[in-house]
Amino acid sequence: MEIFKNIAVILLTGILTENFVLSKFLGICPFLGVSKKASSSLGMGIAVTFVMLFATAATYPIYHGVLVPLKIEYMQTVAFILIIALLVQLVEMAMKKYMPPLYKALGVYLPLITTNCAVLGVTILNIDNGYNFGESLVNALGAGLGFLLVMLIFSGVRGRIERCNVPKAMQGTPITLIAASIVSLAFIGFGGIVDNIFGAL
Repeated sequence: MEIFKNIAVILLTGILTENFVLSKFLGICPFLGVSKKASSSLGMGIAVTFVMLFATAATYPIYHGVLVPLKIEYMQTVAFILIIALLVQLVEMAMKKYMPPLYKALGVYLPLITTNCAVLGVTILNIDNGYNFGESLVNALGAGLGFLLVMLIFSGVRGRIERCNVPKAMQGTPITLIAASIVSLAFIGFGGIVDNIFGAL
């Protein structure tokens, strides 16, 4: 029972209360760049979630099986970046072959997953938080689902903004940043919800 409780807490925390985009401010570039359409937001969110899971599955054993025994833990950032870059290349090739419309829709933003700090952030935070392998995968899944959720919500918000009569001085980046801050404030409302739900169990 305690194991399931910990997994649920980690998952919901990653999705809602400690959202990587709105709380930790990681992955802002694709959040602002790809969220104009729901289809591209969905594709990017799924791709980032996939890369987060596989990056965690690859980096965790490398850190504990290679870097720690060799006492070169300080190389984790370099090693993790190389692993993430390799995974993104594999995802890009798979999308190009099996999902050409989505590949074209994402365009230049797909290679940006390589430099998406949210992917690197989740792998490093798993180590820093002392999660075991299972908890690390759950945290990566929560972070990815949280990223996907925010992307879809924000694509809807931006769609509504485009149909509004926005003052000329506020059009483009200014209104986008204001809308992002309001969405971020909305997610503050989830603060403490995980503790309130699972604290009673």
